[in-house]
Amino acid sequence: MADTAASAPPHLRSAMLGAVPHGFFGRKGGANTGAIAGLNCGWGAGDDPQVVAANRRAASEAILPGAPLVALHQIHSPDVVVVDEPWGDDARPHADGLVTARRGLVLGIVTADCAPVLFADETAGVIGAAHAGWRGAFGGVLEATVAAMVRLGASMQNITAAIGPAIAQPSYEVDDGFRAQFTDKDACFFAQGKPGHWQFDLAGYCVARLNGCGVTQIDTLAHDTYTESDAYFSYRRATHLGEPNYGRQLSLIALA
Repeated sequence: MADTAASAPPHLRSAMLGAVPHGFFGRKGGANTGAIAGLNCGWGAGDDPQVVAANRRAASEAILPGAPLVALHQIHSPDVVVVDEPWGDDARPHADGLVTARRGLVLGIVTADCAPVLFADETAGVIGAAHAGWRGAFGGVLEATVAAMVRLGASMQNITAAIGPAIAQPSYEVDDGFRAQFTDKDACFFAQGKPGHWQFDLAGYCVARLNGCGVTQIDTLAHDTYTESDAYFSYRRATHLGEPNYGRQLSLIALA
């Protein structure tokens, strides 16, 4: 279950994450113009770095004022980093998940169709965030994030997860070559499309991967980044429209 927080810029929260400060941001509320108008928070969009930095600060301040934002150089991998100390945006490690038990840090990931997944064990005081595109989810980034949280003291039965806005199955067409990489047990995540093509359920696949490693308390915020063009950036939509670049939205979680 999700609701829109009142603070600016606007963002979604999940009741599954309880009182842990967090938010799934979209494209509303930022200072960008043109094809990536709004709250672009990605460094790779060919955007004015000062505007990107201002957007990222605004989002972070809405979650935990005064706390440093810690993020990654994302590479669609299963790699996860434990955050003990904050680093600058010019020193981001190459990975797709990050976890911490330290208070006063904001963990962030950017997405533009991939699934942002935020994790928390409120009792143990351990949080995590993962960038789960199909490749990262297939490679095990969600399981690796959960395992890293457990090593920091989280309890499997207390870990909750929220899957933020991502490309929905009706918008995610893939071909036979893509489908062939998955096994028969994954058939339920593929709906038959036009000849030689399928519709892939990324969020459902992420839920199954989380269930498989023992996480059962999961909230899925059912917003389609592809079709909700006023609310979210989308790599696939930008590609289909022939746009030169695309924005990224930010998802954040912190321990106060």
